[in-house]
Amino acid sequence: MNPVGKALWYIESHFAGELTLDDIARGACVSRFHLARAFEAATGLSVMRYLRGRRLSVAARRLADGAPDILALAIDAGYGSHEAFTRAFREQFGVTPDALRARGHLDNLNLVEPIKMDETLLTHLEPPRFEDGKPFLVAGLSERYTCETSKAIPSQWQRFGPLFGKVPGQIGKVAYGVGYNADEQGNFDYMCGAEVGDFSALPPELSRLRIVAQRYAVFSHREHISSIRRTMNTIWNQWLPASGHVPADAPHFERYAEQFDPVTGMGGVEIWLPLKS
Repeated sequence: MNPVGKALWYIESHFAGELTLDDIARGACVSRFHLARAFEAATGLSVMRYLRGRRLSVAARRLADGAPDILALAIDAGYGSHEAFTRAFREQFGVTPDALRARGHLDNLNLVEPIKMDETLLTHLEPPRFEDGKPFLVAGLSERYTCETSKAIPSQWQRFGPLFGKVPGQIGKVAYGVGYNADEQGNFDYMCGAEVGDFSALPPELSRLRIVAQRYAVFSHREHISSIRRTMNTIWNQWLPASGHVPADAPHFERYAEQFDPVTGMGGVEIWLPLKS
């Protein structure tokens, strides 16, 4: 079973008690950073958002059945007060716990049901090469995403397209898609950028990022860019657990060389996965 399958089993078996990302990662036998990236690659959700959604969905079922004590439900779901539970419940479902109990049914409520893992991975993942990456500077457009809102990344590339080649101090014609600053809730920053010689001439609307020297496993994705998630899923949930390598908590990036065509989505892209030495 891959790490996400183990994590899903662990969550479903333990979410009635106190549970942290570290607990779930131990249950999946990988680091918390590995699990966070693997879970997002496989499900499109963060671990902790999924856990919260499952707990609140169980609470919603009990409320619809007329559970009398909302504070007890709040504590069972991991909240210390009625108020905190109500805020989270309304954010998740668009209705308060009191209102749901009063109406007595779950119609039109978007519950988070247990995920049944689709174990479909690439039948063949091209073996990676290993690189000692040099330090370099990247400048471009950066946005903060959740796992759920990351579907908007293609539109970010659309906004960056007219800037590419005109970034002050740009070096070469390679574009980078860099993921960094991830947190436990599945939020992360993503930059569409280009390598630059320095940051001195950049306008304020462009973000800056320093990539330090790092050891990488470099994978080639040769299919249409829309299927890159399947390659990512295979890397994190099949290749990495079997490889003996440990991912580093550092920026990872896609490298789009000159042959990549942003109009057709073809031409191939490299995925640079940082590794602990």
